Amino acid sequence: MNSEKYAAIENKNTEISRPLFFLNRKASFWRLIPFLVAALILIPVVVVFSSFLMPADDVWKHLVETALSTLLINTFWLSLGVVVGTSLLGISLAWLTAIYEFPGSRFFSWALLLPLAIPAYVTAFIVLGLFDYTGPIQTALRTWLGSELPWFPDLYGGGGVTVVMILAFYPYVYLMARNAFLTQGKRLLEVAQSLGLNRKQGFFKVALPMARPWIAGGIMLTLMETLADFGTVSVFNYDTFTTAIYKAWFGMFSLPAASQLASLLIILVFVLIIIEQQFRARMRFAETKRSSRADRLVLSGWKASVATCFAASVLFFAFVLPIMQLGGWAAHSLMQSFNQRYLEFLLHSILLSVMATLITCFVAILLVYAVRLYSNTFTRIAVRIATIGYALPGAVLAVGIFIPLAWLDDQLNEWLLTLFQIEAGLLIQGTVGVMLIAYMTRFLAVGHYPIDSAMQRITRSIDEAAMGFGLTSWAVLRSVHLPMLKTGIFTAAALVFVDVMKEMPITLMTRPFGWDTLAVRIFSLTSEGEWQQAALPAVTLVLAGLVPIILLMRQTDK
Repeated sequence: MNSEKYAAIENKNTEISRPLFFLNRKASFWRLIPFLVAALILIPVVVVFSSFLMPADDVWKHLVETALSTLLINTFWLSLGVVVGTSLLGISLAWLTAIYEFPGSRFFSWALLLPLAIPAYVTAFIVLGLFDYTGPIQTALRTWLGSELPWFPDLYGGGGVTVVMILAFYPYVYLMARNAFLTQGKRLLEVAQSLGLNRKQGFFKVALPMARPWIAGGIMLTLMETLADFGTVSVFNYDTFTTAIYKAWFGMFSLPAASQLASLLIILVFVLIIIEQQFRARMRFAETKRSSRADRLVLSGWKASVATCFAASVLFFAFVLPIMQLGGWAAHSLMQSFNQRYLEFLLHSILLSVMATLITCFVAILLVYAVRLYSNTFTRIAVRIATIGYALPGAVLAVGIFIPLAWLDDQLNEWLLTLFQIEAGLLIQGTVGVMLIAYMTRFLAVGHYPIDSAMQRITRSIDEAAMGFGLTSWAVLRSVHLPMLKTGIFTAAALVFVDVMKEMPITLMTRPFGWDTLAVRIFSLTSEGEWQQAALPAVTLVLAGLVPIILLMRQTDK
């Protein structure tokens, strides 16, 4: 009798531990979803690399003779400068706000994230408008000193664009490093002091090495943004791979050359991803509970003043000064800029962002639920591939998506001409659909992570109970999961919406005729040096960018 009872309990436990698809065999089509999405994401990458089968010898000869070495050198020094600068700023500010108590520390702990709301290309034209030769700063200095300023740095060199990117991207390192230091707190320094180390030695020998995985993640995000940037380097006329891809496509009218340049950038990005993953894989670090504010070290005297001034200076130059200048320009140009065309740009930006958000979140929900039903190695690998688009620069995706769609357009035209003698022209190229596919490919990871995190909090017993009542997988998703995923879906939708609003290279390179957006308008105006006219659309993008920052600030101290 006892053996039968134990056997029944064992069978019951075995049944509960089975994957959910055993409870609903009709849901087997869910297996295909991650692989279909992964294949769609891989198409641009494969197409870009296949361009080497048709080398553009004349264009490459021109690039090698004139520009390729400059592209490599500029990209290297820009990446190195941004990584060093964001590391110094981000780590030092994170250490101050996480470990020490000083005047304004509570305010700076979240306010130092605000520069993320300003797109880097917006900060770029603000800096040029302020500090250029004809700008108010140099003009005032020449009037005051009564002479020219030969010592004033050349903003159009690598130094200007590097400083702008440091101010724009340091919050990535700051956020990740601060999260790491919050798990260490005052107690780690006390342990280091008990070993005979002072605070400085404790930071460099204990705290900093313990935080390396988080810091490496922040630096990797910064490096990806630097390599993918197009707007900032364009404003400064600083040639990198992204500007070369644009010029090869629209300047030399050579899509193969643009594709081959894009493939070199993809290789570089993937090498960096592999290095970062291997770096993390070899590390094992234990995490403790976050320290409370009572555990923080209190700074006083000149040290407290220095800490406050340092944090305030960074916030002023990275956020307050750009916002002040942007607001002043927008106020002066409001009557001229706020017209029917501006409303069209705003409408296009909102429509594209809403449509891309709906598509991206829908696909992300399908991926998350497919893994929920079929959590195996191959499915997880497919999902990982499906979310690599965020690591690819927008210019690369634009090239990789445009080429196969152009081929498909040609095939459809030949088919219609052969069968019906109809010359249809461009059916797919230059449509909003191309842009939406590119947006979804680029930002699927942004939508996937919040929804996946929310799904992880739902216990599987809820699924089993629902399917036990005979509900299909679609019914369980619609009636059970979606209501419980509302917070994750809202977060994902907000992040994707804002990213699409600010995105420039994909929009610039794939938009249909007459479908200019706020980001494209900013690019067009800044290319002509019309800083004030670009202020109003830039203010709109900054206000939109505050949405994910507010969401992030609500989570950072939890």
